[in-house]
Amino acid sequence: MASSLTQKTNRFAAVFLNIKQNKLFESIVVAVILFSALMIGAKTYNIPSNLLTMIVWLDYAITVFFLIEISIRFFAETRKIAFFKSGWNIFDTIIVVVSLIPIEDSELALVGRLIRIFRVLRMVSVIPELRTLLNSLLRALPQLGYVALLMFIIVYIYAAVGTTFFASVNKTLWGDIAISMLTLFRIMTFEDWTDVMYETMTVYPLSWIFYISFIFLNAFAFLNMLIGIVVNVMEKENAEQWQREHAGETTIQDLSDQIEELKQLITKQK
Repeated sequence: MASSLTQKTNRFAAVFLNIKQNKLFESIVVAVILFSALMIGAKTYNIPSNLLTMIVWLDYAITVFFLIEISIRFFAETRKIAFFKSGWNIFDTIIVVVSLIPIEDSELALVGRLIRIFRVLRMVSVIPELRTLLNSLLRALPQLGYVALLMFIIVYIYAAVGTTFFASVNKTLWGDIAISMLTLFRIMTFEDWTDVMYETMTVYPLSWIFYISFIFLNAFAFLNMLIGIVVNVMEKENAEQWQREHAGETTIQDLSDQIEELKQLITKQK
């Protein structure tokens, strides 16, 4: 009896799994998410009341669609508890459930609008490539933190030097160390940094060394280090994902080991 019930449950889950893995269904989900994002943008404009009413009803329809979509993903799991082991599934469920609560005309209307804005993030949970990118970024955060700390130390040192020498030239840009750090951040973004440099060069002709060395360290060296760390983690993430997807497949190394074992058996028999 229990075996028959398990088989029925597995067949039931297989039906929803086929729907979930269907490319057309995935494309429809992505299209609805994009359409939902466009509607959020449309609400920021001054639009006629009748069009706004239509948008509200479309928003209700999108919420119902998301409820159906999350239900399909839930029933596609043979072990339902496994659905909630994924952080993205929990995030999607919270977004959908909160969207169902009628809070538009209450004091929590702002919360309702924010929840609908966050529905755009569901694109990450739907598209595996986006999940890989985000997971790689999160895994790289510890290493990025050390590089960011080193960047902060360099910026702090340059800000102290800049305040010491250039405060008399322009207090607005170099008045204290906090303002100097903001000025250096502006220089890192290459926002009219040459104007800042030429202004101090009228008093300190060699001050260009200060700017060029700072740009080389932060805008080139450290930023390239950050990019390198993220790319390295992404490569590891892709390699691990490939291993998970091809865990049961025979690799060249497995074949090589089997051939070596056959050689040893033949040698022993001789």
